[in-house]
Amino acid sequence: MKPDVSLDFTFATTVEKVWNALTDSNVLAQWIWSNDFKAEVGHKFQFRAEPSEWWDGIVDCEVLTIDEPNSISYTWASAGETTTVVWTITKEANNTVRLRLDQSGFSEATKAREGAIEGAKYGWTSMADKLKTILA
Repeated sequence: MKPDVSLDFTFATTVEKVWNALTDSNVLAQWIWSNDFKAEVGHKFQFRAEPSEWWDGIVDCEVLTIDEPNSISYTWASAGETTTVVWTITKEANNTVRLRLDQSGFSEATKAREGAIEGAKYGWTSMADKLKTILA
């Protein structure tokens, strides 16, 4: 199944620092949202953002897989949409690290799906900009 959202980000840092940014609750809170994440398969957690008039600000998640320090995946359920997020870390030849995000499982309702996918791309790109600052 082809992911609905695929984004690649490159950082001038180490694999270990990127892995830490994906698995340390305090660091996650700096570039995504506050959370009660633990890097344990089966752990249910939430990301909590500022609520708005059209969203309660809560994302319910569950850790699905961990392959330290190469990849991690979890569910991402919010606003009636449940998807799977997969992060993959690859060390590149030029002393950089590529972080790939694949998110799949958006519902098939065409108009809502397109909006959700575009919103996800915008949100993840914005969060990755924060991550770049943290890793610098």
